[in-house]
Amino acid sequence: MRVFLFLIGLTFLSSCSLENSDPALHTEFIPIESVEVPEYFIQGNTYEILLSYIKPSSCYVFNNIIFDIEGYERTVSVLNTVYENENCVALDELTTVGFDLTVSGDQVYLFKFYKGKDEYGVDQYHLIEVPVVDGRNTGEVESK
Repeated sequence: MRVFLFLIGLTFLSSCSLENSDPALHTEFIPIESVEVPEYFIQGNTYEILLSYIKPSSCYVFNNIIFDIEGYERTVSVLNTVYENENCVALDELTTVGFDLTVSGDQVYLFKFYKGKDEYGVDQYHLIEVPVVDGRNTGEVESK
């Protein structure tokens, strides 16, 4: 019986490897190059907001759009996962991602789109204000 338990234990120990086979990676906020937002919003409608950024290499993979919401102010950043691999291919490729925003309330929306850091390491933002108007006065039908 002891030999059997010893062999079972040896099998478990030999099947575990101390080497980590997970790829090395980290996340990185990517500067937003351009945005597409409507000139105005109509309360209750849903709008697609498009963000374009430069994908530096094949090791950068879109992860998420990060929001910091405070009232009608939206700070928006694009997050990429970066795989630390020497087989990366330089791209400098314009990539577009988007999100849907359903407008509530009647206040002006202030968007702060992340543009990167300045020479002192301070975050920089592109600011866009989008007013909310009464759809009855525009003659438009709901967008979505």
